[in-house]
Amino acid sequence: MGNSHDIDYQLLGDDMQLVTIELDPQESVVAEAGTMMMMDAGIHMDTIFGDGSQENEGLGSKLLGAGKRLLTGERLFMTIFTNQGQGKQTVSFAAAFPGKIIPLDLSTMGGEILCQKNSFLCAAKGVGISLGFTKRLGAGFFGGEGFILQKLVGDGLAFAHAGGTIVRRELAAGEQIKVDTGCLVALTGSVSYDITLAKGIKTMLFGGEGLFLATLEGPGTVWLQSLPFSRLASNVFAAIPPDQIRSTQTQGEGSVLGHLGSVLAGDRGF
Repeated sequence: MGNSHDIDYQLLGDDMQLVTIELDPQESVVAEAGTMMMMDAGIHMDTIFGDGSQENEGLGSKLLGAGKRLLTGERLFMTIFTNQGQGKQTVSFAAAFPGKIIPLDLSTMGGEILCQKNSFLCAAKGVGISLGFTKRLGAGFFGGEGFILQKLVGDGLAFAHAGGTIVRRELAAGEQIKVDTGCLVALTGSVSYDITLAKGIKTMLFGGEGLFLATLEGPGTVWLQSLPFSRLASNVFAAIPPDQIRSTQTQGEGSVLGHLGSVLAGDRGF
């Protein structure tokens, strides 16, 4: 797969980054629904099945691609942004939680990247976005958030989002590392990937780590994140007193009836 649109970009921010993409007339970028932050007036936004990489793709193929996206936990539709104005136009994207954005130039990385199901942000039109599996069936049953990956194929730019500090690790041929499945962000297609069970029942039950680890073997490049969103969310949720959780469930986030919900729930504080 080739001939991806040649887009320019700029990363803004530090720990809460966004990416601004500059499009020439008729150039396009494809993104996950709900990630757009702002765009110039000349940008046209449309909802599509599939990734738009195949112009003549039939309805059946588009539905199959959309169905595969549902398996990854992503939305059924994607959004395509096209410059239909005069001159250069920009569109900006940001993720739903704090973190950094990783530019991935597929043309310099063997034309294939595997990334965590929730890390993909956007890509130049022409980059194929599909479902990627590990080679061993056992990983499918036990891999947790590290099992189902999205495969990015082509010769264009793609962008992934990750939390905390980003570590880029170059693995030599035969070199192995083991990582928490949630800390894996992306890897090049040349890296072998499998799931292994953490050794020792005490380690699994009391070690504070996950039951399963991702074993990565080079050659190739691996990107890791120090703070997966799942870990952040679980720690925040664990720190919330139970009575506040019940109050939040009663009110609903951003509800215009929030104070009324507190009164009905017996909470008189304002």
